[in-house]
Amino acid sequence: AVVSTQSTGGKEIEVLTVLNLNGNLLPPAHWAGYEKFYPAKPTVLAPAPAPLPNNRNSGIQPPSAPRVPLSQRPINLPPSVANHPADPAKRKSQCVKEIDKIKKNREERRARINQPGAGEIDPSNPNWEFAQMIEDYRQELNVAPLSFANEVVRDHRICVCVRKRPINKKEKKLKTVDVMTFPSKDHIVVHEPKLKVDLTKFLENHKFHFDYAFDESSTNDLVYKFTAQPILRTIFDGGIATCFAYGQTGSGKTHTMGGDFNGKEQNFSLGIYALAASDVFEVLKGPQYGSLDLKVSCSFFEIYGGKVFDLLARRAKRRVLEDGNNVVNVVDLKESPVLSVASVLGVIKEGSAVRTSGQTSANAHSSRSHAVFQMILRNPRGKLQGKFSFIDLAGNERGADTCSANRATRIEGAEINKSLLALKECIRAMSINATHIPFRASKLTQVLRDSFVGEKARTCMIATIAPGQNSVECSLNTLRYADRVKELGPGAKPAPPLGDDLAFLHQSLMSQGEEEEQEMFNFHQALDQLQQAEETLVEEHTQCIQENKEYLKQEEVILQRMEQGVDYDIEGTKLAEIHFSGLGT
Repeated sequence: AVVSTQSTGGKEIEVLTVLNLNGNLLPPAHWAGYEKFYPAKPTVLAPAPAPLPNNRNSGIQPPSAPRVPLSQRPINLPPSVANHPADPAKRKSQCVKEIDKIKKNREERRARINQPGAGEIDPSNPNWEFAQMIEDYRQELNVAPLSFANEVVRDHRICVCVRKRPINKKEKKLKTVDVMTFPSKDHIVVHEPKLKVDLTKFLENHKFHFDYAFDESSTNDLVYKFTAQPILRTIFDGGIATCFAYGQTGSGKTHTMGGDFNGKEQNFSLGIYALAASDVFEVLKGPQYGSLDLKVSCSFFEIYGGKVFDLLARRAKRRVLEDGNNVVNVVDLKESPVLSVASVLGVIKEGSAVRTSGQTSANAHSSRSHAVFQMILRNPRGKLQGKFSFIDLAGNERGADTCSANRATRIEGAEINKSLLALKECIRAMSINATHIPFRASKLTQVLRDSFVGEKARTCMIATIAPGQNSVECSLNTLRYADRVKELGPGAKPAPPLGDDLAFLHQSLMSQGEEEEQEMFNFHQALDQLQQAEETLVEEHTQCIQENKEYLKQEEVILQRMEQGVDYDIEGTKLAEIHFSGLGT
């Protein structure tokens, strides 16, 4: 039946009917007020069509009973609905809630962008979406960076920290996004930009924990205070201190160790070298060590292609030998006595001017050698009291960064990576007090053998990273390397010694799940054998030359004696002439 009224003839529905059909509009308890203003109208049912005659019933059907208005019908609601009136907010589906949440976040983000001074996100940047996601992540953090005032320096046998350099002019011109976040004094988060299969942009956040984390606002003074300065007094107590700077080329290693750059000129007075030298002379003036009359000298050499070159002797090649007491020495290495910080800076400037550098696809002026600067303390009798070694490691290039280089550059990169892997294994073995340290796996670790042996050895590593998204893969490799150096987990044990340190290094990498192709291992093994054969040949030739010099000196002495002791017998000579002339006739 069609509901209709007398005046309109249909198509109208009473208000109470609408309320009855839509319980969420108004609870039934409030319907009385609507009945006052909208009284129920008499409802007339439309006449039913006349039934068709048939054999069974040929009469007219009686009219049906009048219908009861909806407002007068009893309402039977479920107990849960009757006791709790309908709430429109609770009836929203999960999809609607998610849409409202996205809308709210969008409005808050637009409000932050429109605030004064919030124009850091450039809409013209092709990576602005990644930048916005990183900015949203940082807004939720309570950042507490490292500073001079709010932190006490802790004593570590092995200290591993990370330093992030600021974005340079070239990266700003390319509109590179900063993907490094330092939430606290010892944590770092790397936001790796990625794309899903449907090209949706998202971030994969990698979290790392180190002893200290220095952001782009940290100075060399702050870095020195927490890294090299705590282990400085070790050398006055008969120990060995070592400070490494490790990272991708162009990430700030030389800036950290040597000092600030002003164009191509470097101010060495602001680097860790100069800061440590200043503290050494200050301690020597103090009452505790002033009576020891210790002498300070400096040496500066580089390791390039598995060979050692003395930077204070016009890059003269030096040999590395191990004596019967298992002490490794660099033969004929020049040690320059120094009396002040100015003389130390002169030594550093002299050596840095002749250091080997090269060009790669990652950096036009890349340091292709490991530079080792040492401050040595000796007592008046010349005996070693202590030594502080500062190592500016060569840039750790990926294979993809050197694929366009020539063969010599690729071999150079392979030698650098081999020495870096050997260095990592030596420090790891030192941190867990292993019985065997594979220091013979590379020339770098062989020279620094005394830095890994002994209870008084102290080491700190400064891993430098670049902030741009274009360097995120290299930065992750650097952070993973530094994370491997100091194993914080208990129960870590190295592989058993194999006698061959290169094979030990290969097996250790495989046991850690790191990939190293057998071809690369064979290449390193062949290169190591070639270097050993070359050193043996040079040593034999040097020995032969020394023996020939001694023989020639002896011959010279004999000839001089013969020349001085000649006695001419004139009479005998005449008789001999007469005798031979008589025979001739």
